[in-house]
Amino acid sequence: MKRLFGADCNPKQLSPLTLAFVGDGVFELFVREKLVCQGNCPVNALHKRSVEQVCCGAQAVAAKKLLPLLTEEEAAVYNRGRNAHVGHVPKNAKVADYHAATAFEALFGYVYLSGDLERLRMLFQIACEALEGADETHPLV
Repeated sequence: MKRLFGADCNPKQLSPLTLAFVGDGVFELFVREKLVCQGNCPVNALHKRSVEQVCCGAQAVAAKKLLPLLTEEEAAVYNRGRNAHVGHVPKNAKVADYHAATAFEALFGYVYLSGDLERLRMLFQIACEALEGADETHPLV
């Protein structure tokens, strides 16, 4: 099992919103690392580009691409995340996108806490391809 902290943690016992809490940070770290590795640029530009990819609209687009590729176990986690009772939906977000983004983050949290970094990298790569395709047809922001 490979994780940053490495303490015992069974993701199967965690609520979908707790998984989404972790997954949000995991996905953001992936995005930030990818942006920084693409080249040095001003921090404001990095922040703007990361926000475009981490927002719920972008995550909903990525989730749509990932959904048919998920294992049965991953799909169950995704569905739990999508159906989780969130306290609020930001006013600039569509309800369906917010639920899809919560599910997406729950999935990332679950796979990360399961210690399957190869699978996590694969899911991230597919999500990036979905976002790049969305940028070509119509911007997310």
